[in-house]
Amino acid sequence: MGPEPHFERTIRSAIEFSGVGLHSGAPVSMRLVPAPAGSGIVFRRTDLDNFEISATGRNVAKVSYATSLMRGSVLISTTEHLLSALIGYGVDNVIVEIDNLEVPILDGSALPYVRAIEESGVKQQRRRREYMRILKAVEVRDGDKFIGVYPGKGYAIDYTIDFPEPIGYETFRGDLATGDYAKLIAPARTFGFKEDEAMLRNMGLIRGVSDESAIILSRKGVENGPLRFADEFVRHKVLDLIGDLALAGRRIEGRVVAERAGHAMHTALVQRLLRDRSAWELAHGYNEVREPEPAMAAVRLQPVTA
Repeated sequence: MGPEPHFERTIRSAIEFSGVGLHSGAPVSMRLVPAPAGSGIVFRRTDLDNFEISATGRNVAKVSYATSLMRGSVLISTTEHLLSALIGYGVDNVIVEIDNLEVPILDGSALPYVRAIEESGVKQQRRRREYMRILKAVEVRDGDKFIGVYPGKGYAIDYTIDFPEPIGYETFRGDLATGDYAKLIAPARTFGFKEDEAMLRNMGLIRGVSDESAIILSRKGVENGPLRFADEFVRHKVLDLIGDLALAGRRIEGRVVAERAGHAMHTALVQRLLRDRSAWELAHGYNEVREPEPAMAAVRLQPVTA
């Protein structure tokens, strides 16, 4: 007999955050609220008469430096770290009350969210969790950039990046289904090159960046170390990927391979998947290790660095 079907989960109590948006620099207060089974993840703009935007592929807006959601003319920006924390920790249903257009950057990782969820605790709900079981390959290519999803057990991820020095080439391979997200993915922070700062600020981006919210790099190396992992850069790309693929509306059962991809390609894959109904089926029997509660499972993800 295989593992019992998993049930949907929400948080046990409301969780509050405050900070600034990475790109807008705008102050923001945010509150996660438990939601009924079957709700999914829904953003609620409390500053705009509680206007709601579901975290699904149909609401994806422009995705250059961050993943944003839009319904009508209402925007929610930089959603990827929060969505990554929720899907990575196994929270299916939550209302995200937010009083500005951008999710707070906090320390640039998903760790503050995971710690708060751990402190709140999660509650199992009566509805069985649906998974998107991949039935055939779906791929997106753009020059030397690539992302694809394939049939497979668990939620395997194989991500390769190739940036200018001092990052260079890094590869990370692992399986989200082992329950190690909180330990091996959530702490990885976003990063940027100091030489790009003026250009990005002129574009109206990174107004909220600081040494406390991102890894700052120069040609000489990391300016505000130490790193949390030797391969923190590729781990953060995996963190982003998990958050972006959450917009499929369900956790994936399959294998994702990405090379030099980014938000635009991650979300393009989601939209291609949602358009091709023959590429997947809804399944309840997910072949994964049972999610530990409340402690995370032993380390099973194996990083590979060049």
